[in-house]
Amino acid sequence: MDAQSQPDPATFPETTGSGAVAEYVREARRLVFARYPDALGATLGGSSASGRATPGSDLDIAVLLPDDGISRREVLRHEGRLAEVFLHTRVDLGEVFAAARATRRATALFIYAESVLLHDPDGHVETLRAEAQALLAAGPEPLTPNESELGRFLLTDLLDDMAETGLGSDRHEQLAIADRTLNEAAHLLIAHRRAWNGVGKWLPRRLIAADPVLGRELLRGHLALAERADPAPLITAARGVLELLGGPLREGYVGHWRPSAGNGAAES
Repeated sequence: MDAQSQPDPATFPETTGSGAVAEYVREARRLVFARYPDALGATLGGSSASGRATPGSDLDIAVLLPDDGISRREVLRHEGRLAEVFLHTRVDLGEVFAAARATRRATALFIYAESVLLHDPDGHVETLRAEAQALLAAGPEPLTPNESELGRFLLTDLLDDMAETGLGSDRHEQLAIADRTLNEAAHLLIAHRRAWNGVGKWLPRRLIAADPVLGRELLRGHLALAERADPAPLITAARGVLELLGGPLREGYVGHWRPSAGNGAAES
């Protein structure tokens, strides 16, 4: 983009929020205009847009591409700051939004829905933000019967393994079982509550948002095992999740393999 075709700053959306957020917005705009001059619009999401960023936080940027663009995800460094850029055409982004309801993972939805506008000369991004907000409010698809049974079976199997651990057990095995148990129980509880899922630091955040009481019990149980090698609190909390979905499932479970499910839906 040459100097004569640079966007007029007077057309930029207003920057709101703290001074730190305003600076992140300016950085993100410079990145978008420097690297993606053909963008139809862009928005800044994540912690940088919400005022929760730390000095090491990256910039989460969504860029709307022309219809002949190539949708992709890029990680780059601009002006010394790491940025993760999600680039989509309108058609591809529609598919991403639709897929989020089935997978219960809504990265793109959150980046658009909880964001600050960077560039939107024709209003396309604002329309997409409204769509993302509506989809988030509607929630993901409910658990299917097959998903519920698979989740119950996997969690039951893990709890049987954990019940055999305790003081004197191999700590590496115990911690590995506990990590898997927390993840399976959390994903199952979040899906049962028709809430949005997450991974990494977002798993406990999404878990507590989905079920503040049982979610915290799972996290406290995991911490008790990590700190004191005591599996009882995590077992109790995970059993609470199972009871919500019909109880433990062992004999009688049948997992159906589907080619699209990779190496088998019933794989534990």
